[in-house]
Amino acid sequence: GGIMSAPTMEERKACWAARDEFWRCLDRHTEDAPRCEKLRRSFESLCPQQWVKHFDKRRDFLKYKEKLETEGFHPPETAGKS
Repeated sequence: GGIMSAPTMEERKACWAARDEFWRCLDRHTEDAPRCEKLRRSFESLCPQQWVKHFDKRRDFLKYKEKLETEGFHPPETAGKS
């Protein structure tokens, strides 16, 4: 889309609040993400598209990192099995 003007402080706060609420919902309902659809939509409507993409990536990264820290890194078990 067109260049979006920088969001005001109010808009940023609204965006972050929507993101946090959406993420909290996802954390509570890991197996049931559709329950968070409404929050997802308000997150998307309150945040610039670029931010939504950025936060999605960031969340995936944080989740991945968390998983590594809790479970440790397990390389694919292909080597050395005979």
